[in-house]
Amino acid sequence: MAETPATSHHRRSLSDFGAVSLGGFFGGGEDHKGGGGAGASTFEYFGWVYHLGINSIGHEYCHLRFLFIRGKYVEMYKRDPHENPGIKPIRRGVVGPTLMLEEVGRRKVYYGDVYVLRFYNRLDESKKGEIACATAGEAQKWLEAFDQSKQQAEYELLRGGSARNKLSMETEINLDVHRPRVRRYASGLKRLIKIGQGPEVLLSQSSKRANGGPDGYFERDGGDAIETYQWKCVRTINGVRIFEDVANSESGKGVIVKAVGVIEASADTAFEVLLNLEKHQRYEWDMLTGDLELLDSYDGHYDVVYGTFDPRYLTRWHSKRDFIFSRQWFRGQDGAYTILHFPAVHKKKPPRSGYRRTKINPSTWEIRNLNSSMGSDSPRCLVTQMLEMNSAGWGRWKKSHCSKFERSVPYALLCQVGGMKEYIGANPALKCASSTTFVQSKLSPVSNADYNESDVKDEFYDAISTDSSSSDDEESDDDALNNKEAKLKLKKTSATDANKELDSEVAPITIDLSQFPCSCPKGKDDADTNCWSTPSGKGFMIRGKNYLKDNSKVTGGEPLLNLIGTDWFKVDKAMDNIALHPRCLVQSEAGKKLPFVLVINLQVPAKPNYSLVLYYAADRPPKPDSLFSKFVDGNDMFRNTRFKLIPSIVEGYWMVKRAVGTKACLLGKAVTCKYLRQDNFLEIDVDIGSSSVARSVIGLVLGYVTSIVVDLAILIEAREEEELPEYILGTVRLNRLKLESAVHLEEAAVHQEEE
Repeated sequence: MAETPATSHHRRSLSDFGAVSLGGFFGGGEDHKGGGGAGASTFEYFGWVYHLGINSIGHEYCHLRFLFIRGKYVEMYKRDPHENPGIKPIRRGVVGPTLMLEEVGRRKVYYGDVYVLRFYNRLDESKKGEIACATAGEAQKWLEAFDQSKQQAEYELLRGGSARNKLSMETEINLDVHRPRVRRYASGLKRLIKIGQGPEVLLSQSSKRANGGPDGYFERDGGDAIETYQWKCVRTINGVRIFEDVANSESGKGVIVKAVGVIEASADTAFEVLLNLEKHQRYEWDMLTGDLELLDSYDGHYDVVYGTFDPRYLTRWHSKRDFIFSRQWFRGQDGAYTILHFPAVHKKKPPRSGYRRTKINPSTWEIRNLNSSMGSDSPRCLVTQMLEMNSAGWGRWKKSHCSKFERSVPYALLCQVGGMKEYIGANPALKCASSTTFVQSKLSPVSNADYNESDVKDEFYDAISTDSSSSDDEESDDDALNNKEAKLKLKKTSATDANKELDSEVAPITIDLSQFPCSCPKGKDDADTNCWSTPSGKGFMIRGKNYLKDNSKVTGGEPLLNLIGTDWFKVDKAMDNIALHPRCLVQSEAGKKLPFVLVINLQVPAKPNYSLVLYYAADRPPKPDSLFSKFVDGNDMFRNTRFKLIPSIVEGYWMVKRAVGTKACLLGKAVTCKYLRQDNFLEIDVDIGSSSVARSVIGLVLGYVTSIVVDLAILIEAREEEELPEYILGTVRLNRLKLESAVHLEEAAVHQEEE
């Protein structure tokens, strides 16, 4: 069976922990349109990783190891077993139901940076271990490999089998214990490892694709929610376009501008170049922030750096300058990177004699892969840098080629895209190195689970563009979205066919919202604050009837379910099964009479913790055998691969908008989701704190929560012809919530109910 080009997605954990992605990366693709069967094949994943840990005498180690995943079985070797037939694994085990995997983020190991993945047992977190990869892209592929393996193991359990085939905690792969036996590495690895000190070259011997081809690069639209930006190209400099947001330019709050360029390299390569602090590299492309020093690093996705620059390159009359800024980065489910730069202060670097402290403009970087050009297999990515600046001088620069703006810090920042483009173009080795950094996979003729076949045939993320023309590839995110809108004006989604998902043989009831008082009030109009309302689905883009053929998206229709109330609770710690609490709407007399209620419990990590609880009611029970019924009464594995959320910051600080984004997210693959099906309700507990990336984003949002308006849409992802078009389950608009308005909820009452 021929292997199709790979498409990478992002996920940070296994099963119900799963971070951010799934779908047909390894050996998947269009070959798997059917539902699978007994003749299916098992997937194998293999490649080089670093095994990190602490030995018996307390010393840290970093060993290059060859990792091999065959179905649900995992083996670790000192050498490549393909090149050394008969070699025995030094560790082996199964991906069992209690094995979890978490992306820890970027970490410095010896003399280089790696991306760390942590294994642990969800029943006993003391049982843990770590592996590391050279790039975030390769770490993502290992996450997908382990998640696929976990799904196969779980499916085998669901299908039943002999006791011998049952997975147990005792047989799970153990990466924690250091093996005391020390031997010299194979001669082929001596170039990579200095015994006793660690790697000299971080994973330069990365694995290659089985077919020898590059990864499949793809272009995506700007998001799954309609944004309000209106970008106008005002200047082109060295092939890099400079845009201004003319829709918000008259707000008096400054100007939002962006530089956009296409770089002949993968998004992983551009990301690594941007984050690298080495002087000799940054001097080649960055005229402003070439001299950088790392001050602090937190949770693998956030750091603070200090820099200096000599302003004589801008103007000869000023003293030397220094600055401090923070960097926060995320890798999305679609493989795109977002990096936020904020001005900062740090106790390690007080004002310095002879230097003038400068405040760097708040800015963001967004890097996403594009389709390869026609007739070429070279990777390409679109790099967008956005920054906020004072409007003084900006207008004059747009009209005149000679302006003081060209000797300013904002201008130097906008030129970084052009500098990076030229630097990568002049260093082909960068592109060659990244093109071989892939987890290798192949198919072996072993029976595979039906569920795996049906799952990997379709990517979870939304709107992969199938158009690979060069003109479309070079569009910015927002240009692409505008074009999508133009094409879809006549393709509005009709009203959701409730009879398709709800039982038409049962008479619908009338739902009176006044019978369901909650702690968070419903807003009367858009001027109200600290409240909720229900926007229509027209602000969201969902899969259309022909999505499987042309990837077409349409605007959403009216939600299937009615939002009848919202609770804003303050809790001592994250609380599951909140629907069992006597103060919960579902436990009221009116709530018990409803045909069905979907309870979404968004657990917000903070001090204290919060729970935003959304109650969606149906006027009839779910229709048997419908997609909605399969989700409500199905297993957690199915729910995790289908439960989708689309966010949109309608009003708020522009950097918060960029951090949150507008791309649909499979929540079951992004964070830990727990499900409780009981009586007339299904509760979904969404633990936002289970993902370090989600924690970082929500931490940023909470800092601006009193000034933002956010829309959310929830839906079940449609993957089969008969499930299309998609429909929106429910929406909510949260208007400038106040943290202090949250009502305290006691945990003890839930335990009493459970008992």
